[in-house]
Amino acid sequence: MENMQLAQRIRAFRKLKGLTQQQLAAQIEVSLAVLGAVERGNRRADEALLSRIADALGISLDELTLRG
Repeated sequence: MENMQLAQRIRAFRKLKGLTQQQLAAQIEVSLAVLGAVERGNRRADEALLSRIADALGISLDELTLRG
């Protein structure tokens, strides 16, 4: 999946859950700067980080990444 599209999906799901970047970053144990870069599409998230994001948002990794 293209990095920018994934970044937009992460941001959209986060907002749907009513979480701030700071709240989500704390839940997935990364800095606010890292999460912000991922949501802007400036940093590619590895599989482990994507899995933690999906778990924190209460969705499957496949739903987050449009796989499957």
